[in-house]
Amino acid sequence: MNFEYNETQQMIAQSIRDFAEQHIRPHIMEWDEKQHFPVDLFRKLGEMGFMGVLVPEELGGSGLGYHEYITIIEEISKVDPSIGLSVAAHNSLCTNHILMFGNEEQKKRWIPKLATAEHIGAWGLTEHNTGSDAGGMNTTAVRDGDHWIVNGAKNFITHAKSGDIAVVIVRTGEKGDSKGMTAFVFEKGMPGFSSGKKEDKLGMRASETAELIFDNCRVPDANRLGEVGEGFIQAMKILDGGRISIGALSLGIAKGAYEASLKYSKERQQFGQPIGNFQGIAFKLADMATEIEASELLLHKAAYLKNNDKKVTVAGAMSKMYASEVCVKVANEAVQIHGGYGYTKDYPVEKFYRDSKLCTIGEGTTEIQKLVISRNLLKE
Repeated sequence: MNFEYNETQQMIAQSIRDFAEQHIRPHIMEWDEKQHFPVDLFRKLGEMGFMGVLVPEELGGSGLGYHEYITIIEEISKVDPSIGLSVAAHNSLCTNHILMFGNEEQKKRWIPKLATAEHIGAWGLTEHNTGSDAGGMNTTAVRDGDHWIVNGAKNFITHAKSGDIAVVIVRTGEKGDSKGMTAFVFEKGMPGFSSGKKEDKLGMRASETAELIFDNCRVPDANRLGEVGEGFIQAMKILDGGRISIGALSLGIAKGAYEASLKYSKERQQFGQPIGNFQGIAFKLADMATEIEASELLLHKAAYLKNNDKKVTVAGAMSKMYASEVCVKVANEAVQIHGGYGYTKDYPVEKFYRDSKLCTIGEGTTEIQKLVISRNLLKE
């Protein structure tokens, strides 16, 4: 096994690092406090190929794999996790769903604009009354000739207001039937398709989260992805890869919080010496570094499986579960190491602490990951 970044990964890492320092770091707290979603920033990321990482070059993307994708999400998230979250949602959910399950005409229609961020993508599964229980969704689509009439709402949707294209899973059969859901592509401006309440969040505040509302929205059957009834199965496959995204986001948060803590522990003086000289702080740093290393190895194993078209359900769930729990723990310890300063917005660990918690919730809670892992283990 090769644990070194190859030349491409090193170049990508340096490129996104430089971009983040120039275009993201100066605005972190401004965007956070105003809950501002910086659309223009994502257009710039699109120009650099970071909004179509997994998209083949012939469709306008970068044609890269999951190792490079992890690197990109991680490096952005070390600076501002909310931007990392939006890049991940655009790439692995909306764009990847069309890429994996769209026909050739659909791919040519939507993917090139998503890959360059000319269009921002959203993806909708969760509803007000259905989080982990996606099969209980109430948003329905009823066939009407060459169209479907959709009614209902989705919530906690990344880019619900600013997105140009949304892949949404709706119910076309009986509630609770895993073969009773279908995926459609909705485009901004469709009559009856709108956004609703924007959430006022604890963290990840520069990543837009809001409702999607469907009021007798007529969507053409030509916008259906795959066969009728395949939507839930498609969504589960998309989430297998999406969990690698959240793992990479978690890894970036953990690394950002750890690096800030290591630096602080060398500079902060107490009792005539740097606080890193005290075992209580030094052991915290040792635990943080070790668990970050383990997270990274789990993630890149999942990436290897994904790149080689091998089953990634368990590896993706393990990497997401572990990395997300580690990032919360590391962010918590980072605040502790900084003491009172860690509780202020003058130091970056305060924001890492707030941003970290989403990682144990989004794209399947820690408890759902344990369910996925254990069910698969017991099948063996």
